[in-house]
Amino acid sequence: MKVKDICSYLDKAVPVSFQESYDNSGLQVGDPEARITSALVSLDITEAVVDEAVSGGYGLIITHHPLIFSPLRKITGKTFIERIVIKAVKNNIAVYSSHTNLDVLRTGVSRKMAEKLNLQNIRVLSPLKHKLLKLVTYIPENHLDKVSEAVFEAGAGIIGNYDKCSFSSTGYGSFRGEDGTNPFVGEKGRMHLEKEIRFETILLSHLKDQVIKALISAHPYEEVAFDIYALENEYYREGLGCIGTLQEAISGKSFLRLLSGIFNAKRIRYSQLTGGKIRTVALCGGAGISLLNESVTSGADALVTSDFKYHDFFNAENRILLVDIGHFESEKFSSEILYDLIIKKFPKFAVRFSEVNTNPINYL
Repeated sequence: MKVKDICSYLDKAVPVSFQESYDNSGLQVGDPEARITSALVSLDITEAVVDEAVSGGYGLIITHHPLIFSPLRKITGKTFIERIVIKAVKNNIAVYSSHTNLDVLRTGVSRKMAEKLNLQNIRVLSPLKHKLLKLVTYIPENHLDKVSEAVFEAGAGIIGNYDKCSFSSTGYGSFRGEDGTNPFVGEKGRMHLEKEIRFETILLSHLKDQVIKALISAHPYEEVAFDIYALENEYYREGLGCIGTLQEAISGKSFLRLLSGIFNAKRIRYSQLTGGKIRTVALCGGAGISLLNESVTSGADALVTSDFKYHDFFNAENRILLVDIGHFESEKFSSEILYDLIIKKFPKFAVRFSEVNTNPINYL
């Protein structure tokens, strides 16, 4: 198998277009054409993780946190990032990362946290914005089924838990073929009216090219008329954070002990206990204080995330319990998501979890 086979699959399974503008997900280091027989999965990449890959013969390291965030002006080995790049290149090891795009995936980091807590009725907390498009095209009546099915197979037409969603209306299309054309209906050089179906459906922006390709391939016309519109609608299947409910309400202290055990969080920071029971829980892997208002509005009794600043705790205002379990602790299970995705697609490919503890924070 080649590096690009894994990368191309992950680029689609965890759409790179979902990442934040500041992010750098995707292939970080390595030759896409290089052949590999195994991969190592880790939350972070450190020199120790590269050493582990070298000794184990792994040709690819897959991480949640990207190795390279900012452009590298020099690669001299002065910084730990430069040393990792040098060591990876010298040993023919590729590095791939799925970061904020994995955060917003419906089955991503926050969802994994919720599953570890055994939450029920899990849903996205802050849906994706500015990622939806509408496709409008015009199809001869007797070709509607063929064309629409091709578009659906390419990934269009999903709204919530429904697929193959569309709207159709009947009208007439007019056209005249110039010299050199071979019209599917009518005659070149003569004006023609054809009864057609106006077909509308919805799609995610990262699917645009493949949906258009499927449309043109299945459509009978030489020149296919279609429009693509950007939509303001939110996409509720994917987004930052999630929210769900515990099987039964528990006290604040019991909830903190539960988090400590499941996430192996040795130093939990939290706001003043509200005095109420904890039942509805909002979660966000990594730094998620930006979701405080959505959590309160959604009726969460607690928001579990990381990287709070001192004054963030004041903003709880006894409305919600804020819990900082640590950045590493909140995202430590991201490796399981990446592992499961790869094994599902390539069941015979060797994938292993790194045994290196990459948490840079120590506790006294």
